[in-house]
Amino acid sequence: MSRTITLGEVPKNTSLFVKAALGAVPILGLSNRPSKLPDRTVRLEGFKVDPDHLAAYCHATGVRFGDALPLTYPFVLSFPLAMQLVVARDFPFVAVGAVHAENVIERTREISVSEPLDFETHIENLREHPKGLLVDAITEVSVGRELVWRQITTFLHQQRTSLSGGPKPEPKPDEVPPPPFRTLRVDQKMINRYAAASGDHNPIHTSALGAKAFGFPRPIAHGMWSAANILGNIEGRIPEKTTYAVKFGKPIFLPSTVNVYTDKVAGGWDLALKNPKQGYPHLTATLR
Repeated sequence: MSRTITLGEVPKNTSLFVKAALGAVPILGLSNRPSKLPDRTVRLEGFKVDPDHLAAYCHATGVRFGDALPLTYPFVLSFPLAMQLVVARDFPFVAVGAVHAENVIERTREISVSEPLDFETHIENLREHPKGLLVDAITEVSVGRELVWRQITTFLHQQRTSLSGGPKPEPKPDEVPPPPFRTLRVDQKMINRYAAASGDHNPIHTSALGAKAFGFPRPIAHGMWSAANILGNIEGRIPEKTTYAVKFGKPIFLPSTVNVYTDKVAGGWDLALKNPKQGYPHLTATLR
């Protein structure tokens, strides 16, 4: 039976991460996770954007601060709503260690900082992947009865599935990347600033020990930090009605230098962040 949870305020990220950590601790009789998604929706109505929070987000990502919300900003507002669903004990996997694989944002028009926003988030489409389990968190943002922003966030929880253990594709040879639009130095200070602004303090981003606990040699940049930061290179040229589709490749280990690519194409832009020596992508995106 479908259940809607209506919230009076945005959940605190601190308490959500505590729940996520506790959810990773086995409990007698509750260790086996269900194989189906719980049928729940989280709603938050009449949310007012805090200009100071918006300014901190813009400073952390390098996008313009103004009256219109940056294209990616509603992601950080809605992230706690998705987390509220994922940290539940009857969710198919634990939240700790899950990584962001893909993201698609559809915006119908620019959103003013003064407009009250209604959020609705649910999770669907649980499926297997050779590297684990995938789910889609669907968030819709409305002003009154007008849908102004919609997002599909795909999370991957790394674990064995029936698709694991198959033959691995041949590794692609290293390629010398073409000359970039610019290069970008990404360090821990920048990512800590984004963690504070977004509320996403996942230890894979902020702690050397936490990153190693989940198989990363060093902390990695947030995927949605890179998805927001690269848009700063085409500021003022993003149409009001647009679809922004992002795929995250190999992580950006901290610190690193990456190549930035912004190519104008018919109907929009092709964007990418690539390793400057081997050419593999950290992020590929289209804006249409």
